[in-house]
Amino acid sequence: MSAPEERTAPTSRPSPPKSRAPQATSYASCANDTSLHDYALFRRGIEPDARVPARGYPLPDGPPEPDRPRLTLREAQGEVASALADTLADPDPVRAAAAVHLRVRSLVMPHRTVRACVLRLPLTDEAAARRTGRRLVRTGTTPAAVQVGLGLLSRLGEPEDVPWLTVLGTLRGFERPVVAALDRLDRKAAALLMLRTRLRDAALDPLLDAVEAGDDQATLAALTGLPPDFRTMGYARRMAEAADLHRLLRAHPRDPALLLRAAGLLRRMADQHDVRAEILDYGPAMETYETLIGHADLPEPTPAYRAVLLSIALDLHSGPAALLGWRPGRREALLDALGRLPAAPTPDGVLDDPAERRRADWTARTGRQPFRVPPDGERLRIEVVAEDPGDRGGVETRILVDGRPLVPALFGKGLGESPERLLDTGLLRAGAEPREVRLAEAYCTEGCCGALYVTIRREGDEVVWGDWRGAVGPTPPEYRFDAAAYDAELERADRDRPWSWPARSAAKLIADGLRDRPDLLTRWDALRGWVGTAWDEPDTVVVSFTYWPGLAAGNRDPEGPWLQFGWRIPPAGTPIEEQAAAVLDRLASTDPKSWAEILGGSREHAERLGYPWPERG
Repeated sequence: MSAPEERTAPTSRPSPPKSRAPQATSYASCANDTSLHDYALFRRGIEPDARVPARGYPLPDGPPEPDRPRLTLREAQGEVASALADTLADPDPVRAAAAVHLRVRSLVMPHRTVRACVLRLPLTDEAAARRTGRRLVRTGTTPAAVQVGLGLLSRLGEPEDVPWLTVLGTLRGFERPVVAALDRLDRKAAALLMLRTRLRDAALDPLLDAVEAGDDQATLAALTGLPPDFRTMGYARRMAEAADLHRLLRAHPRDPALLLRAAGLLRRMADQHDVRAEILDYGPAMETYETLIGHADLPEPTPAYRAVLLSIALDLHSGPAALLGWRPGRREALLDALGRLPAAPTPDGVLDDPAERRRADWTARTGRQPFRVPPDGERLRIEVVAEDPGDRGGVETRILVDGRPLVPALFGKGLGESPERLLDTGLLRAGAEPREVRLAEAYCTEGCCGALYVTIRREGDEVVWGDWRGAVGPTPPEYRFDAAAYDAELERADRDRPWSWPARSAAKLIADGLRDRPDLLTRWDALRGWVGTAWDEPDTVVVSFTYWPGLAAGNRDPEGPWLQFGWRIPPAGTPIEEQAAAVLDRLASTDPKSWAEILGGSREHAERLGYPWPERG
């Protein structure tokens, strides 16, 4: 097999070479030795606006990708090493690349598995492997061979490889590995490629076009001109990297619109609802916080802007931003600067809007939380943080050891558990018997991406946290706390509830009542479920329970039909103690299945139990 000779590097907005690219919309008839790189140039050249489609251009027709469902990583690693190790040490890149094309045909495994194995493959001559990787990326003709090249350049690539990688990244199935390779070499190029191929929001096109054109003024205008409600979840860091946000802020530190956009991006980068908080991977994060907070008084102090600044303060105080490499005292100084900003005036009529009223209440309740100075020598701190209800509105228990939040440091796949689960149930209390406690669950459920567990035990006058399970990275150390101080902190966290709003507090009283008097539900063949506030209406309490015939008599059939119900309790306009008492009294006298809504189970179960299955749109 021969491959085309290497060429000069492509430009950032490549067009197909007129003398080489076929003048047709089909590439199936091209010769077998045409590289995938040239194919990508061709596809971009025939697009009317030269825009990359979502997920990239489809690959040319070829043999189906191999699959081996029972293949283990160890087996794959051995097969790849046997096929490629000696070839990648060949000093002649042309001969080595030709050999790779031949040998990968024998590897019956997905192409991404081949690349993953190359990423782990011991290399005896890195310079030779780099030359072969470049040859494969620039002239490789099959997806498997090109994935080998991507694996090599992900480890060994240099700045000169960026244009070639960027072109390949426009092909479907190559965008993720190319972004991973570019992340080492050029964060802006990686961000542009990801936003072009993954986010695919037309509102971003002016920004991406301006960045690619190198027009700073147009970049500034496009970034600040994005719609106020533009959703950046999962892509905030890439937007900041593509636009070179830190450099823009240095050049325009007093631009109110840019400061507003920077505040929104920093807040979103610290979000923990999904994957690892992006702020931890944003290189100039600390400098960007410094510039923003140094000029935070310039934008109009609207309630929405002040809510974002308060959220940023919470991130710096007990969230993932606290994990950045701050020099001693600097993070505290930034928090002090945020804490000295004057309160935002409440415009007339805002409190007539329920959503704005909830945000104003949250700001009032939470306003001083991130600005409290911890006692000297405090080892353990438990902070319950309620998020801005105008944003995600989640509530989590943040556990800090020596000032460092554990969940984003050790897990980073979701929020900490709710206070109802960790504090109200006493799970964090240390007893004579060791107890394993789940501190956080992955945003996509434990069954998908895991959870973080710790075993808590008491040893004399110490409480020990150890035997960690589910942590990302090295096994965490064992933490030891003074038992008296530990118990005192749990008591303080349980009493200190400014984060809770009336409906949430009423839900706690109801949950406590049902925990103390389980017969209120079991008399109706019902088992208590989740008690809290409705995600779509935070001022509404929801009491969920499972109807299992025979439960009260002690002869429940575990294989028999069941139904899950939910009772939505709107605000009553009365003190929360009265509202909770009224709920418990009603359960004592009336079967809640007569008014609650069916939330789960099955149509078959509902029919067998004599209940109409709800028809939902």
